[in-house]
Amino acid sequence: MRGSDKYRDLINKIINMKIEFEKRRKQIMKMVGSNAAIIIPCAMPCTRSRDVDYLFRQDSDFYYLSGFEEPNSLIVLIPERAEGEFILFCKNKDKLKEKWDGPISGPEGAIMNYDVNEAYPIEKIDEILPKLISEKEFLYCPVNINREFDQSINNWIKNNNKKNNCNPEIITVSHLLHDMRLFKSQSEISIMRKAAKIAAIAHRRAMTIVKPGMYEFELEAEFIHEFRKYNANHSYNPIVGGGKNACILHYISNDSILNDGDLVLIDAGCELSYYASDITRTFPINGKFSPEQRDIYNIVLSAQKAAILKVKQGNQFNEPHDIAVKIITEGLKDIGLLRGSLSSLIEKRAYNRFFMHRTGHWIGMDVHDVGDYMVEDQWRLFENGMVTTIEPGIYIDDDEDIPKNFRNIGIRIEDMVLVKNNTPDILSKNIEKELNNIEDIIKN
Repeated sequence: MRGSDKYRDLINKIINMKIEFEKRRKQIMKMVGSNAAIIIPCAMPCTRSRDVDYLFRQDSDFYYLSGFEEPNSLIVLIPERAEGEFILFCKNKDKLKEKWDGPISGPEGAIMNYDVNEAYPIEKIDEILPKLISEKEFLYCPVNINREFDQSINNWIKNNNKKNNCNPEIITVSHLLHDMRLFKSQSEISIMRKAAKIAAIAHRRAMTIVKPGMYEFELEAEFIHEFRKYNANHSYNPIVGGGKNACILHYISNDSILNDGDLVLIDAGCELSYYASDITRTFPINGKFSPEQRDIYNIVLSAQKAAILKVKQGNQFNEPHDIAVKIITEGLKDIGLLRGSLSSLIEKRAYNRFFMHRTGHWIGMDVHDVGDYMVEDQWRLFENGMVTTIEPGIYIDDDEDIPKNFRNIGIRIEDMVLVKNNTPDILSKNIEKELNNIEDIIKN
């Protein structure tokens, strides 16, 4: 691609995202009505230790509506004004701070680059914001998430109440906003597909270099290398569990030696342009599955394939889990780890000893993304544009009643699946999960 083509492509992407942010703002303003205001604060910087902060990452809801990435800011949406007004409070330009920490948009830059109708210095918020909400009947805000913000809202209302007996009802904005975020646009799906592809490249890289005697953190390093190579960061703390560590669901120490004959379970994904990927693969450290490992792997893979086929428009969210439970329970019964009738084992949840988590979760801007799983006490129906993970697993500890060759086997296989009519679209299909193909990748 020529330099001019790349520049044109970048400009088009920026324009498309601006249109998307505007569309989202108009949609939620239409939902709340003209006699309301929406107020959403940014994420707060967080200290790692002493004078070192964690890398700042904007609040997902805030970014979803604005595209603005700077801390110490707040957005206000006023539906009644024309087609709705987008107001931003942000930091002022400061040459000295910019010398240390980089560019600051300032109110003028915000208006110029983010389609903001009005922008004010954050220092003037107590003076200006009460006027913006003075005659509103409803205030839509995040509730009980940020104590300092909750206190500010109460103070602004009290100040207004003293002047004009104004006492708006505070309503959580999360339900409306999170229902919007549950349905991904084509632009969002495109980013998520790219994030999945980057993670898939990293998983394959790990398969090609793994060998007995390595440390788990050495494999983790390969993921960090690939993610940063594509200007992405990990979307959660990577899990690299060899042997018995694979049976610890949220294992993140990643500091043990990878032993010959063991499996390694890697649950790792990246975040690209605020959208997450989440992929898990399990493979033999020495390149060859043992007969027992092969048996367990095939059960999990069969469960995952069957569960993916249930990710169809109109099916209930729980259907992938139900079929995964059935196949895993049946498989564990066939190899002797569970005993009894299939129906009785499922009814008693005997499988919980080896499969103790759900089969999937929403994924999007957050790894465990927002959106209700149940509506009026019924499992939600899949609809086009939703994206879920499908991740069954079997985790066998080293208890004495477990046959020795099955001990310390932990296997999970996870993909990201887009609801697309009756044909599930696997966003993370770029990395192998067929048992023989994995062995070939490791050997070669």
